[in-house]
Amino acid sequence: MAKIRDIELGDFPLLLAPMEDVSDPPFRALCKENGADLMYTEFISSEGLIRDAVKSVEKLDIFEYERPVGIQIFGNDIESMKRATEITAKTNPDIIDINYGCPVKKVACKGSGAGILQDIPKMVKMTAEIVKSTSLPVTVKTRLGWDDNTKYIVEVAERLQDVGIEGISIHGRTRKQMYKGEADWSLIADVKNNPRMHIPVFGNGDIDSPEKAVLYKEKYGVDGLMIGRASIGYPWIFNEIKHYRNTGEHLPAPTLDQRIDVARRHLEMSVKWKGEKLAIVEMKRHYSNYFKGIPHFKPFRTKLVTTFDLNEIYDTLDEVAEKFKGVELLTQ
Repeated sequence: MAKIRDIELGDFPLLLAPMEDVSDPPFRALCKENGADLMYTEFISSEGLIRDAVKSVEKLDIFEYERPVGIQIFGNDIESMKRATEITAKTNPDIIDINYGCPVKKVACKGSGAGILQDIPKMVKMTAEIVKSTSLPVTVKTRLGWDDNTKYIVEVAERLQDVGIEGISIHGRTRKQMYKGEADWSLIADVKNNPRMHIPVFGNGDIDSPEKAVLYKEKYGVDGLMIGRASIGYPWIFNEIKHYRNTGEHLPAPTLDQRIDVARRHLEMSVKWKGEKLAIVEMKRHYSNYFKGIPHFKPFRTKLVTTFDLNEIYDTLDEVAEKFKGVELLTQ
């Protein structure tokens, strides 16, 4: 049974990764419905929270049905991160997570996210101060290291545990790799197999099928998996992994009607939560996966991702329902 303090997550939990402009309340609601055991918010800027910036504060929105849910913060200044932790704790999440993994230039090159992997003493000190500044459990999301010469994750994980974190999710790439190449899970396994580690270790990177999820569980022995890109436009992945793990069989892929229904609900919730304009823009990355495997879908996808008219999107979804009725999907 994986536990973060007294939060029971089941015997092999599946976590929704914190993804910018993806892991928002509407998408988290769909992932929760479809079997996610623990979800994290999009990362939130500590400086933005302190300045009371609207976009940052909005990201603090969490709902009872999501629990357990963690709010993820990032920044490069220890005092700011402590203050952001205190602000975040007032919204009553179950967990506070620190982002030490984001590889994006505008974050990492300012010493935030994966940027702090170039200064491990500061990373450890910041973590210690954050842990001291809240009564909530603190977890960390990070990478193997900054580059191939600095893969110190086994030592780093142990040091972060020593200053009080209660769970760690590790993406099996360096910052330099960004999302290229294959994730290296052997070092994640080394963290898990370190006899001094007693907190749960979650693996992240390249899990895109039920088979791979089960294979990686058995091969690398992690306490659970964090799913990121494979869930975009496909919240069904969580239950599919669980079903396959329990039975060795595949759940039937979602039907076209189910896909349209979920895409429509996702869009409706997004419009309600963030307004029409932003919802339309941020939904675009989901459509390819919602309708993956439908033959000759390209013209409809083009319509969905190029229009800024909400009614036209709904009309296109109706058109898809009519046009592809009874068509067999090519892939799961």
